[in-house]
Amino acid sequence: MKKVLAGVVLAVFSLLAHALQPYVTADKVAGSDLKAAMAATEKKLTAAGFTVIGQHMPAGIPQYGSIVVTEPDFSAAMLQLGGSAVVGLPIRVGVKADGSVSYLNLEYWQRAYLRQNYAKADGVVKETAEKLKKALGAGKTFGGDVKVENLPTYRYMAGMERFHEKSELKTYGNFDEAVKTIRDNLAKGVAKTAKVYEVVVADKKLAVFGVATNDAEYGEGWWAKKIGPEHIAALPWEIYVVDNKAYALFGRYRTALAWPDLGMFQFMGISSHPDSTAEMMAKVAGGTYTPQ
Repeated sequence: MKKVLAGVVLAVFSLLAHALQPYVTADKVAGSDLKAAMAATEKKLTAAGFTVIGQHMPAGIPQYGSIVVTEPDFSAAMLQLGGSAVVGLPIRVGVKADGSVSYLNLEYWQRAYLRQNYAKADGVVKETAEKLKKALGAGKTFGGDVKVENLPTYRYMAGMERFHEKSELKTYGNFDEAVKTIRDNLAKGVAKTAKVYEVVVADKKLAVFGVATNDAEYGEGWWAKKIGPEHIAALPWEIYVVDNKAYALFGRYRTALAWPDLGMFQFMGISSHPDSTAEMMAKVAGGTYTPQ
């Protein structure tokens, strides 16, 4: 009996001590430059049943890009959960000009985004991760450890934001108005932004838009380059719509989740980024943002 109890305790401790990292290293692809490497990666993804919905080559980070895809079963699961789960529906794959490829560790991101609802999607998350592995290969994970039990309530440190905090951008008259406003403002390049992708599911009143931030002084070409473009699969940023409200995850949450190994002095070096990015997202949503 003592051995059984000891085994149970050890198993529970192992689960609690288990940590995940945000990215997975994939097999390299052939390519003479970034566009060629991205094309080769896209070919692998489409052959495996993923649908490419956008390409992103951030201004100011010329050797790096990302490909955004969807997967039918994974998308259906996120839409069935509804609400803020839509923010995790797009799957991002990072590519370098030298042919290096990485992609999201879906369990890491979905445990953070789905929080108390993760168990409902665990099966499809792991199935989709296996599909990515077969399509692109799977080497070591990287990016910084976060304990599994900390992901649903993740924050970089005490006093910083969690998933839902400072995320609401604007309330509209209805869902259609929200989508039209964001779509139109991205087309206009408001706040030096551009659309990377969009997924709009009108019957569920859910949408998510990928947003490139091209401002030379405050955009991703400045801050992401400064803290480490190897995490390119973190980009682009996103605005998501639930019913008649638009949201964007706040930088001290979204960036910290994508760069959990970031040192405090590194974080301080991009201290203007969370507020400046929130201001950009608010303008795209047709609203305003006041730093607090």
